[in-house]
Amino acid sequence: MLAELRARLPDRVSTAKAVRLQHANALTWHAPEPPDAVAYATSIDDVVAVVRTCAAHRLPLVAFGTGTSLEGQVNAPAGGICLDLSRMNRVLAVRPDDMDCTVEAGVTRLQLNADLRDRGLFFPVDPGADASLGGMAATRASGTNAVRYGTMRENVLALTAVLADGRVIRTGGRARKSAAGYDLARLLVGSEGTLGIIVDLTLRLHGIPEAIAAARCPFRTLAGACATAIGAIQSGLPLARVELLDEVQIRATNRHSGLDLPETPTLFVEFHGSPAGVEEQAETFRGLAEDNDLLAFDWTRDAEERSRLWKARNDAAWASLSLRPAAKVVATDVCVPLSRLAECVLASKADLAARGLLGMVVGHVGDGNFHVAVLFDPADRDESARVKGFCADLALRAIAMDGTCTGEHGIGQGKVEYLAAEFGDALDTMRDLKRALDPLGILNPGKILPPARATGLGALS
Repeated sequence: MLAELRARLPDRVSTAKAVRLQHANALTWHAPEPPDAVAYATSIDDVVAVVRTCAAHRLPLVAFGTGTSLEGQVNAPAGGICLDLSRMNRVLAVRPDDMDCTVEAGVTRLQLNADLRDRGLFFPVDPGADASLGGMAATRASGTNAVRYGTMRENVLALTAVLADGRVIRTGGRARKSAAGYDLARLLVGSEGTLGIIVDLTLRLHGIPEAIAAARCPFRTLAGACATAIGAIQSGLPLARVELLDEVQIRATNRHSGLDLPETPTLFVEFHGSPAGVEEQAETFRGLAEDNDLLAFDWTRDAEERSRLWKARNDAAWASLSLRPAAKVVATDVCVPLSRLAECVLASKADLAARGLLGMVVGHVGDGNFHVAVLFDPADRDESARVKGFCADLALRAIAMDGTCTGEHGIGQGKVEYLAAEFGDALDTMRDLKRALDPLGILNPGKILPPARATGLGALS
């Protein structure tokens, strides 16, 4: 079987241990489970060849972009082949008049935005990491700009995917809306490589705003910060970003980035529009915040200052480790209706304290999504059990509030057990879809849906 792959992809199939480990989960507490071999695709034909070979031999196949997912999506629990798409990294077309583009799956978001900058356009979905756009679509990524510009679900117009039997499908054209047929693009966006392998995408683009301003707003209480974010959204204020960092995260950020911010719950906010519009938005937001125990309102239009502020926000995950350098971090997320946001955040903070855990909250609070990073010693069984208990209760708390166990990290391996609580009998329909599109169960087995007791998958030889 390896000989078949090597004949089709000369010098692009590796069984080296270091390469295989590089393509297993490495960012969170899920144990790395490397594939048996890694194949590098440079074209759709390569992807088709690998998929058909794996189907013929009933081998597991895991697609890989940049490996930045957080719930073990790129692990290979049943071994098999990892298909690395990072070399499929061409921007195929940019159409400024239509404000869209078509890219191969391995193009990263920073690469695309560098290409677009001189055209006055940008792609807004920003999960923090410089992830591949194919991977971002596969995990239905979101990020700091989602409150205004939406997630990958809203920004993928169409895509090309290779199905489990090697067929290539295109899910639509470039029209901004369509009432034709089933919405296959939305089915594949968020499927985490379990229904097909995304090989290219047509994306919605946006004009770079005439003016951008950012503000840092420390509050006396966490409740006040949440109430301000909720009030701003309910009042129709067109915020581009509104991010919450609790006092623990601010302490970590100060230590990591050499800052001297007040160690109190803080909102980082960004406004887009005309110069006059941005100033009006900032003043309206300040008024809302002052009604909720705002301590200060520091805002700027300076690009360098804004970059410094958002770098501190995007480095939050690495900053958290500064509070306990030898620890491992568990990063988890949930999303709830806006009206339940403050309640869910405060209950989760209380749960951390009750369990004696060091954790911090970072939230895309404009859409009810927040993350909790918990530091722990994996060698300490008691502490590990407390962390697992916290994560389980957080997910179930969000579901009980009519929310979801994940707003953007996805299910992967880490949140499989919560899908039944969230979807009930609809989980059977998901299984039906999986069987229809991947009857052999070769595409990213063990992710999203619990694995079958006997996979029937073959062994690499």
